[in-house]
Amino acid sequence: MSIKWLLLFVVGICAIGLATTLIILHTVRRRESVSSYAAANVAHIQGNKHRNWGSFLLQAYQVGMKVPFLSVYILQVQKRISYRYAKDEPALRRVTMNVVLIIMGGYGSISVALFWLQPGLTFIILAILCAVVVNSLVLDMCLSRMEKKLLMQMLDLFADVRHRYHQHGMVEEALYEASEAGAGEAAVQVRLIYEALTSPDPNEALERYYEVAPNRFLKGFAGVSYMVMEFGDKDKEQGSIYLQGLGNLTKEIHLEILRRDRLDYLLQGLNVIALAPVLFTGPIERWARVSFPTMDEFYRSKLGFVTKISIYVIIIVAYLLLQRLQQYDETRYRSGQKQSGLDRFLYKQIFLRKMAMLFAPRPGTASYNQTIRLMRESNAELKYEWLAIRRFLLFTSCVVLSIGLTLMLHQVERNHILYDPIRDDRMFGAMSEADLKVAREQTALDETVMAYVEMQRGATYEDISNALLQLAPVQLDHDTQTATIQRIMSKLKAYNNQYMRWWEIVLSLFMGIGGYYLPIWLMLFQRKMRNLDMRHEIYQFQTVISILREMDRMSVEEIVEWLNRFAVIFKRPLQKCLLHFEHGPEQALEQLKAEVGLPEFQRLIDKLQLALGKISIREAFDDLESMMAFYFEQRKQEYSKMIDIKAGWGRTIGFTPMYALIFLYLVIPLVGMSFMQMNMYYEQIQKL
Repeated sequence: MSIKWLLLFVVGICAIGLATTLIILHTVRRRESVSSYAAANVAHIQGNKHRNWGSFLLQAYQVGMKVPFLSVYILQVQKRISYRYAKDEPALRRVTMNVVLIIMGGYGSISVALFWLQPGLTFIILAILCAVVVNSLVLDMCLSRMEKKLLMQMLDLFADVRHRYHQHGMVEEALYEASEAGAGEAAVQVRLIYEALTSPDPNEALERYYEVAPNRFLKGFAGVSYMVMEFGDKDKEQGSIYLQGLGNLTKEIHLEILRRDRLDYLLQGLNVIALAPVLFTGPIERWARVSFPTMDEFYRSKLGFVTKISIYVIIIVAYLLLQRLQQYDETRYRSGQKQSGLDRFLYKQIFLRKMAMLFAPRPGTASYNQTIRLMRESNAELKYEWLAIRRFLLFTSCVVLSIGLTLMLHQVERNHILYDPIRDDRMFGAMSEADLKVAREQTALDETVMAYVEMQRGATYEDISNALLQLAPVQLDHDTQTATIQRIMSKLKAYNNQYMRWWEIVLSLFMGIGGYYLPIWLMLFQRKMRNLDMRHEIYQFQTVISILREMDRMSVEEIVEWLNRFAVIFKRPLQKCLLHFEHGPEQALEQLKAEVGLPEFQRLIDKLQLALGKISIREAFDDLESMMAFYFEQRKQEYSKMIDIKAGWGRTIGFTPMYALIFLYLVIPLVGMSFMQMNMYYEQIQKL
């Protein structure tokens, strides 16, 4: 059985499985639906259909968890979206199974299309690529829709909380009534906040909620509500402190929604444009082979193989970069040490650990101090030894893969020399069946003669001539024999030149060095992206201080404690500051300034230092409203500038695979082969 029919059998099984799933779905829905509904109850019928679909999803989840490999994948998808459905396991299972079915259906459809367009080994490679892309694309799309839906619900719910706070003047009553009257995930989150605030230990309950809160706005809302419950509300010239905090959060949500809408509009459709060349590589290659026979020489050569691999790499890189550009949260940072079982296992391998530490910078050196500082500033939650092992493994993997790819390319070129039919000099049109048969016979004769002389580089004209006399099926005339001998000698020379050269080894080492420094480059990029999240947290700190400064008998240490409760990125420096606060507040705050280099954070600490005894906290932060207004406008401009930059890069990256496919795989090779053909014609004309 050929590979084509084997792959066709696999695709057929997948299609039958998908059809069976749809039939089961239709049967279950028919059995669970009621057949006697009046026309006036259409909405009720639709509600029952929705419940039937939810019941089917729960049953499909139970069945899927019994399938060995499918259960692992379902759990991975569930983990990605679990923080969106706190304490609602049935809803989490329904959404998880819905996403899994969408991914499986999309993957099955695309796989069928890929098989008919590009059967063979290419189909297997593209099917694996398609599985990764569809999984990532559907998950990101579903998460983005859920996040945007939650933000829209939060606007309505915050307005309801504001209205009910005006009615009762009590935070807990406003939260309870708003959560009871509201619907959707936002109401569920407010209900969780209410339960945390009214629990026997609100501090611990809030800490647990912060770990599962879907976004920073709900964290801020929970914290502001707790502070007002703890210290009471105060009326200022601008109105209630609590309502002012709600207004600041509402402005932040409006800004976030506008940013998401604009970014989605400017980058929509670019993922499809970047991935479309995957479907057209095979058809373009077949058309070029039929229309321009000289292109067959290029596609079968080592250069053609490298070009095809390069196009696939460009498609993957373009897709990953577009995914990065379309992310709304520049860093989804969560506090706490990220435990990695693989890192711990590799660290226990003594030989591997010693080899990795042999190449890593040693403690006390400048490189070591720079790496430690970079890990701290980028929030890389791993040990230095783990980082060293990762870098060493990346170096080794890149070198081995580069050398293996080089050897494979040499083997591809050897197969091209030995087995591909000899083409004639025509530029346009395909070879006839008779010409193609003659070309295959010549190729078979060349292979037999080359094997007879044992592929020796030093085979002479006489050796090949004697081999031809013995192996040729018919007697060759003088001109044909001379041309055949010259062709075989050129083939032997090209065949024996396919070996590992020194510059290829050097290039592999450079690839390994690139892999060795890849984690460092990623941490540099992550440190740059963290600046935006740090400014978000500074703005949240300012909102907290705007409430705390109005409270009586508030000290600097208590403000630092409250900032530590809300902190995510700055949590460790603030915890260290609190530990040293008893030994000297001035020194502790000065050390905090030295550890965090963000200018906005340092100005905040300067005001806390002034409030240690020289002036009151209210006087130290008398310009807080103007600072918050300035930072808000500044971030609006940064968002606008960032969106414009992302849109420009997105258009460039999105169309790069299409340009690469057209020019690298068709236009430039066609022009190059045309020049070679013209040069050959010119040489033939000169010999006349």
